[in-house]
Amino acid sequence: MRKVLIFEHSKSMRNVLRERLEYEGFSVETTEDRAVALRLCGKNSFDVMVAEAELEPHPGIPYIILASKGTIDSAVKALKSGASDYLTCPVDMNRLLEAIDDAFKKESDGRAEAGKAVPAPKTVVRRVLPTVCPEIVGQSPIICDLRHQIDKVAPCEARVLITGESGTGKELVVHRLHARSNRRNAPLVEINCAAIPTELIESELFGHEKGAFTSAIRQRKGKFEQADGGTLFLDEIGDMSLLAQAKVLRTLQERKICRVGGDKDIAVDVRVVAATNKDLKKEIAKGNFREDLYHRIAVIELHVPPLREHPDDIPLLADWFIHQLSAEYGTLPKEIDPDAMEALKKMEWTGNVRELRNNIERLMVLSEKRITLYDVKKYC
Repeated sequence: MRKVLIFEHSKSMRNVLRERLEYEGFSVETTEDRAVALRLCGKNSFDVMVAEAELEPHPGIPYIILASKGTIDSAVKALKSGASDYLTCPVDMNRLLEAIDDAFKKESDGRAEAGKAVPAPKTVVRRVLPTVCPEIVGQSPIICDLRHQIDKVAPCEARVLITGESGTGKELVVHRLHARSNRRNAPLVEINCAAIPTELIESELFGHEKGAFTSAIRQRKGKFEQADGGTLFLDEIGDMSLLAQAKVLRTLQERKICRVGGDKDIAVDVRVVAATNKDLKKEIAKGNFREDLYHRIAVIELHVPPLREHPDDIPLLADWFIHQLSAEYGTLPKEIDPDAMEALKKMEWTGNVRELRNNIERLMVLSEKRITLYDVKKYC
């Protein structure tokens, strides 16, 4: 098993990188301390090192720079000093995996040129994702269990219903499900059922033929056809009209759709994942949701917990958002004072993770060099 050392000050980034690389089959060690990183390099035979800053080059260990704020000058300097690659945050996991593979190959080629015996290269089997998969950040038992459930469910074809309050990150669950499924190289198509007017939802889902209605000036494929071979995410399915529910039920039963204004059935191969912030069983009792459709989409239910149920993840989430935002803004990450962090952990966060991110962004913009308790009390 190939070994990777991660030298990174951000705990959330270390955890995310460790989780993903271990999922890919690597043996991973992490540290935030420069001296410890150098000591580990001397004691262990790592195949590659991922570091947030340049370390003294260690013979035989290629390294990849992962910079929180990248510049052309720093990239040139890093590559000239021997770095195999130079990446910036927020990290593109696919790009990082490619960089690690390239580092292995360069090191193997280097040993061959030096005339040393080179063992037969190991085949690196990687789960290549067509898009960047947003990470579900957190180390609390409830979040670790959620990730475990997602990874267990992802490879099968069962339909999934994701429940949870607004702002908890249900869309992240969908992306992880798709990225770890056998359909990962096919499209992930999303539609917000609450955002589409009732009179247009049928056309959005199933498409229409030219002339089907006044504004149908050309044929159009719907979301089911667009997602053929992949995953269709029906967000806020609890807000879908009863008429549209009936047609979705038919599609799930027969695996066929008929465009609006059309007269022929079109076969579709789609895995449906739905999400809602409503209690669908209560909606069924009220007559707002079809019970037969509920049983079709809820083969497996995954519940995303509200932030108040895992407040110990707030420091990791805050650190993750700070690094994301600093990369977007082109600024240096800001530290949060311990008492300020404690204040964040004690807040209610009725808007959950989305509200936390918005507040971290506000603190990043309005605070000075550090985020203090005064800033939290004033701006949150």
